Amino acid sequence: MARQGRNDVQTRQHAAVKNVLLLKAGEAAEHVRLTVGDYEQWFLTTIGLKGYRFDILPVHRNAPLPRDARAYDAVMMTGSPLSVTKVEPWMEHVSDFMVDVAEKGTPVLGVCFGHQLLARAYGGAVARNPLGRETGTVEVRLTEAGRRDALFDGVPEVFPAQATHEDIVTQVPGDARVLAGNDNTAAQALAFRANVRGVQFHPEAAPEALRAVIHARREGLEREAVARGGTPGEHVPRLLAGLAPTPAGRQILMNFLERFT
Repeated sequence: MARQGRNDVQTRQHAAVKNVLLLKAGEAAEHVRLTVGDYEQWFLTTIGLKGYRFDILPVHRNAPLPRDARAYDAVMMTGSPLSVTKVEPWMEHVSDFMVDVAEKGTPVLGVCFGHQLLARAYGGAVARNPLGRETGTVEVRLTEAGRRDALFDGVPEVFPAQATHEDIVTQVPGDARVLAGNDNTAAQALAFRANVRGVQFHPEAAPEALRAVIHARREGLEREAVARGGTPGEHVPRLLAGLAPTPAGRQILMNFLERFT
């Protein structure tokens, strides 16, 4: 079951159905929404609704946050076309909320934008990636800490993941642990607290979602590639040809929902 968020929540009860608060941090391009749905739909499709009930809050539109999050088994935040390098008041409000509920014991997972917002909230820094935008199916490698972390149970040391971002965590908070990285983005996954995780890649995204994203950003992707010395007309076809299934994505989401709650 998925529904719009509620403000009046009651104390969490142990039940077969887990309640998840999904913070929606932005809207995908129109072509993407019409083709594969908006960001929240990616999570619902990949995770499935059996055993879970999602409350979806469009926080980028200043949707009121719950006064008490104890009714939720987990809080998750989506990606966004917006940037943590250009902080808006709602971002400050939501990051304070995520840290507050996390410190009170609720597991929190930030994806892409959510990952970056958590990093900033815990004292790290976010900036444009000097190596450029990372888009498509990419290879991610677990660190020693990542191999031991419950978020990556059953996930190979090196695994494919879907990615689309131009900002990265450039300064990891001092008490955070790097769980995964690659040549483009050193902090692909972070453990901020025992119950708080962030991933830069998109475990919720299917190849079809990245295909739609690439088509929606075709002109910009080509322009950026040419500016970096690429041959005109080659970059986007190469990205599309490289799209592949990423089964570790669902495993990571399910690990979070089952091992952290």
